[in-house]
Amino acid sequence: MNVNDISNLIAAFVILLGSIMTLISTIGIVKFKDVYTRSHAATKSSTLGVLLTLSGVFIYFWVNDHYFSVRIILGIVFLYITSPVAGHLITRAAFNSGVEMYTKEKGKKGKRLN
Repeated sequence: MNVNDISNLIAAFVILLGSIMTLISTIGIVKFKDVYTRSHAATKSSTLGVLLTLSGVFIYFWVNDHYFSVRIILGIVFLYITSPVAGHLITRAAFNSGVEMYTKEKGKKGKRLN
């Protein structure tokens, strides 16, 4: 095995980890009951999944084709900055609209924070 093969394996492993994190995020979005937990699953796990996938793609192209892609770097930075902020704003809008949190007990509503 040479350095090229090892770096290809590392890139493939990082892309696989990103795909697994995105799958976990998708399962969380489908399974969770209220907007707050769904927002958490959508922003945290999927952000990490997409960042890992883009990092693996960057490593692959950098090692194999000696192509340093500024677009992929900008995509990583843009996603890293905007995704958590968007998730926070969506959750805050739901809270300000009066969306109640899910509780296991029937008839009991979630507590308001203020």
